[in-house]
Amino acid sequence: MTLKRLTAAVVAACLGVTVLTGCGVPANKVFSVNDLPGKSIGVQQGTTGDDLARSYEEKPEAGAEPAKVERYNKGADAVSALKQGKIDCVIIDNEPAKVFVSNNDDLQILSDSFEPEDYAIAVKKNNGDLVERLNAAMAELKADGTIDKILANYIGDNTGSYQYTSPEGTDRSNGKLVMATNAEFPPYESLEDGNIVGIDPDIFTALCDKLGYEPVIDDMAFDSIIPAIQSGKADIGMAGMTVDPTRLESVDFTDSYATGLQVIITRVK
Repeated sequence: MTLKRLTAAVVAACLGVTVLTGCGVPANKVFSVNDLPGKSIGVQQGTTGDDLARSYEEKPEAGAEPAKVERYNKGADAVSALKQGKIDCVIIDNEPAKVFVSNNDDLQILSDSFEPEDYAIAVKKNNGDLVERLNAAMAELKADGTIDKILANYIGDNTGSYQYTSPEGTDRSNGKLVMATNAEFPPYESLEDGNIVGIDPDIFTALCDKLGYEPVIDDMAFDSIIPAIQSGKADIGMAGMTVDPTRLESVDFTDSYATGLQVIITRVK
């Protein structure tokens, strides 16, 4: 067989496989939560998805094979690994999952999901005064519908219908309030034309407007957020952060401002 014919044969063979699985990419093996034992799970390091995957890695059910967990600095990197066939699935928050799947027709979100979780603002331990003031301002923003409008601007059928802007002449006399985040988590926060945009930045700005602060956002790795709060580098943390017992050992949390859900992304075929 000539080189030209050999190349054509290889391409044809590859195209034949693509119909089933994609060239060089293994077929999907995860169809429900029950399929996670023994599989390769991708997560963003330090997230709730990481915690959930760890339970399959370290404490598999009796007789079940431990999962292999691959940890990435960005959720997008985990999704890229899934598309390349390097891992079997990704566990991630539902709203970012929707964004990734909407941009990749070879991916899907399974109908199985985990328990709902509360998102709140992380604050340094024993800073009860700041927690109290944030909660009071948040209660006002909930009561006047601002938080619901911000959420609806990024999630649901009315996206883009409302953009929060600070009232003219807003008082900033209390100085700066620094928010640590990880801008790899759309629609909660992401980079757009060099700016950090999303649900959390908008809610943070609205809270600062109420409390007389100048909002400052510091983008960093997700697992650096809590250390930044503990060290005083940042005053608060907002990055779709779930309130859980482990984090409560390190930081305090405000009241919840949104509800999240962890889901599983897999390849379609």
